[in-house]
Amino acid sequence: ETGAGTGRWPAATCVVTGASRGFGRSLARLLAPRLGEGSLLLLLARSEAALAELAAELRDTGSGLQVECVAADLGCQQGLRRASAALREVLPTRPPGCLLLVNNAGSLGDISKSFHDLTNPDEINSYFAFNVTSALCLTSTALQAFRKQAGSSRTVVNISSLCALKPFKNWTLYCSGKASRDMMFRVLALEEPDVRVLNYAPGPLDTDMQLLARSKTGDAEMRQFFQSLKDSGQLIDCTVSARKLLKLLEEDTFCSGAHVDFHDI
Repeated sequence: ETGAGTGRWPAATCVVTGASRGFGRSLARLLAPRLGEGSLLLLLARSEAALAELAAELRDTGSGLQVECVAADLGCQQGLRRASAALREVLPTRPPGCLLLVNNAGSLGDISKSFHDLTNPDEINSYFAFNVTSALCLTSTALQAFRKQAGSSRTVVNISSLCALKPFKNWTLYCSGKASRDMMFRVLALEEPDVRVLNYAPGPLDTDMQLLARSKTGDAEMRQFFQSLKDSGQLIDCTVSARKLLKLLEEDTFCSGAHVDFHDI
């Protein structure tokens, strides 16, 4: 998808985490042609090679878009510090305009384990460090660095899930993490009325995460449920869901802090 949407976000500064594959990669590819000249697209992920490849592809559009990438493991303090430092360095130098931050990075956790198997605090803390702490720290850092100015707008997106609202067997960590993130961003919406906040559940995406869900989930009924989504063609292509998210952002009629599901649109 190119051309048609060029410049819908003039002088925009966009940050996408988990950009090297899956939903984040699809979103970055759709975002790039929509950004006006002088815009910046900052991509964060663990995989340096995959990030560099994507950045090179997006720079080739010839639209005057600046594409930068930061390879960092947001689950460890060193990686989170590197990513936060990049935001503090880049964002204050950007012209007043639009900031869009998409918190997409996330992981499933060990879904072979039931609730009573989760006894190791290091495993649990490590999960929440990546899936909750990093999203909070990066968002607060970005909002501090890209301050409210006349004529500017700031939008924060949390890539959420049905799991933020509904419990799934063997998915203690994932459901807890997603619920925590939703509430975290609802508080942000309450505290900062000038920041647009959206919790977007992209639907069951046809990604490596779904492959893990149908092969590694400890509960047999749950494995069968995920397999049936695949077999009946109910998995959603990342590009289709990313396009819906961009439509939501462009229309900008959602209630700040709301949880909006792919299937609700």
